[in-house]
Amino acid sequence: MSPEDFVRTHTAVARAPIVPEIALHLASEITPIWQATEEWLKERNIEPPFWAFAWPGGQATARLLLDEPERVAGKRVLDFAAGCGIAAIAAAKSGAALAEAAEIDRLALAAVRLNAALNGVTVATPEGDIVGAPCRWDVILAGDVCYEAPMTAHILPWLRAMAAAGADVLLADPGRAYLPREGLEPLSHHAVPTTLELEDRTLREVTLFRLLP
Repeated sequence: MSPEDFVRTHTAVARAPIVPEIALHLASEITPIWQATEEWLKERNIEPPFWAFAWPGGQATARLLLDEPERVAGKRVLDFAAGCGIAAIAAAKSGAALAEAAEIDRLALAAVRLNAALNGVTVATPEGDIVGAPCRWDVILAGDVCYEAPMTAHILPWLRAMAAAGADVLLADPGRAYLPREGLEPLSHHAVPTTLELEDRTLREVTLFRLLP
């Protein structure tokens, strides 16, 4: 089974609560991936399916771009740790000259490609870990990336270097434990409905920040 076929088989087309304009292949109570155990995933050498959910940070970022398309119109945009690609798709729909989605999971990249096609836009999906790459973007989007200490330590210096190189780095965070305490400029706030299967509450307050060098 190809990565694209796996995504199609294990998800259903749905829309995120605060971004109804974008259709996505997502997990739900009726899809096999929702019911899969960690053992089932490990047996098949499959990473946790973060790509099968529209996380609060991605939803908030997409909402901001659709409401304020001038932030990305005509610009080169990277959706970093893109998951389902909702922010990259919103950037493409808002007139970005180039929308890229970076992920290290091949199933996530397949999900992004399928989701982009579902919405009639083009999103590039470079493979591999791009942390450390030189800046080639005008805007970098990063949602829900500060949930683990190793992840944050790996990506934050690079994201700050991208800001120093001239990129507008937008960081969306719903109160994750490892969000940096300094070097953040708040831009907007969004209330995002969530499910208790994924979060510890039914509503997450997401803040969009500009990450400073």
